[in-house]
Amino acid sequence: MYADYMASFRENMKKFLDAGTIVDIEVGLGPAGEMRYPSYPQSQGWVFPGIGEFICYDKYLEADFKAAAAKAGHPEWELPDDAGEYNDTPEKTQFFKDNGTYLTEKGKFFLSWYSNKLIKHGDKILDEANKVFLGCRVQLAIKISGIHWWYRVPNHAAELTAGYYNLDDRDGYRTIARMLTRHHASMNFTCAEMRDSEQSEEAKSAPEELVQQVLSAGWREGLHVACENALGRYDATAYNTILRNARPKGINKNGPPEHKLFGFTYLRLSNELLEGQNYATFQTFVEKMHANLGHDPSVDPVAPLERSKPEMPIEMILKAAQPKLEPFPFDKNTDLPVKDHTDVGDEVLVAPV
Repeated sequence: MYADYMASFRENMKKFLDAGTIVDIEVGLGPAGEMRYPSYPQSQGWVFPGIGEFICYDKYLEADFKAAAAKAGHPEWELPDDAGEYNDTPEKTQFFKDNGTYLTEKGKFFLSWYSNKLIKHGDKILDEANKVFLGCRVQLAIKISGIHWWYRVPNHAAELTAGYYNLDDRDGYRTIARMLTRHHASMNFTCAEMRDSEQSEEAKSAPEELVQQVLSAGWREGLHVACENALGRYDATAYNTILRNARPKGINKNGPPEHKLFGFTYLRLSNELLEGQNYATFQTFVEKMHANLGHDPSVDPVAPLERSKPEMPIEMILKAAQPKLEPFPFDKNTDLPVKDHTDVGDEVLVAPV
């Protein structure tokens, strides 16, 4: 069904693809277009900062897990029955509490199986997308969800239920990044505007550290890394956080920064954005994102999409998980800040470089 839909898209959008109007194809791999399990659905009563639930209890995934457990020599292992419900906190569950099930042999086996299914899903769909858009001047991309709540506790419960097997000693995002390398795909991450200080203490959130980890994982694997904001913001603090994440060590006067975002998606176009000072501040933000430089006509267009490389064994992908390396350093603040609205009345919007 994915392949049929994408083939139809290519056919119906041919003139835009040929003209270079569409240069980026973000492939939806789960809820909200994100590569994750639907572990925290508000439609089912989930409320922030609930840990969510593992989504694997249908008969097909249950049979798959039982077969995998039997192959590993443990036919007696069942899917977790101690991981709580959508709105639990980690310490209320046997699975996520200190020294809980997630640290046992059985728990580690389950989490590997659960997260590997997600990686294989993304790999399979991206291979179909690559075949459909082969030769088009586009880049494939996926979006990873910014699950920043419970990041500060050892169990990372909300990330685990979503399928991101990320712990203090295991990198659950670099494995995804490594899978993407075979498809010439970029990685798009969210919550780029968030500051730790803006989050509630009870949620143990750390969006800044999470962004730093995920972007570093993508850069280490040689990917183009992009970002977007999670919530609608029109203030200088949010814009300056995005600018810091776009160029973590600021402007390099001798050439491009060693690490920088490949692209940024601003959410979202609305009447509120276009009102008075909000739009003036946004214009300044766009200019700063392009380092106050005008359009460079020498920048090459997107190259024709090449065929995906041969399938990568899951064992090779999982080698990216450990050891978990320290993220690249990020400055505390951007070196090209957007000033408060009182100082931006004469700013001009320039073309992207």
